Amino acid sequence: REILEIAAALGLIIGAVLGGFAMRRVVRDRNTAQERLRRASGAFLDLLEERFLEWGLTPAERDVALFAIKGMSTAEISVLRATSEGTVKAQTNAIYRKAGVSGRSQLLSLFIDDLMRDDGTVRRAAQFQASAKPSAAPYP
Repeated sequence: REILEIAAALGLIIGAVLGGFAMRRVVRDRNTAQERLRRASGAFLDLLEERFLEWGLTPAERDVALFAIKGMSTAEISVLRATSEGTVKAQTNAIYRKAGVSGRSQLLSLFIDDLMRDDGTVRRAAQFQASAKPSAAPYP
């Protein structure tokens, strides 16, 4: 009976120690993931700012572009900016023209594509347009 109690106590101690190691690893992994997410968020904001400067967007166009990238509708953007939907539509068209894209999905794709590039380079809108065109060669 005494041996059984000692074995149970040792099992509990070993379990507690292993649980502590596992908890420590989980906390470390969580902190690493949070740091990577923070860096990615910062990189995305830096990329947005770089592109907005490159395209020569006005402050109003920057706001509209940011709201559009966040997925807000034209109506929602017009309410937030206290302007008419027509003004927002004109601003989004100007943004698309300056960025060299034809719509919101291509605008967002520019940023996603740049963030996913392995070589760290930023692809210009003209390069993006060329790669987005379907190939003339038939599929095998």
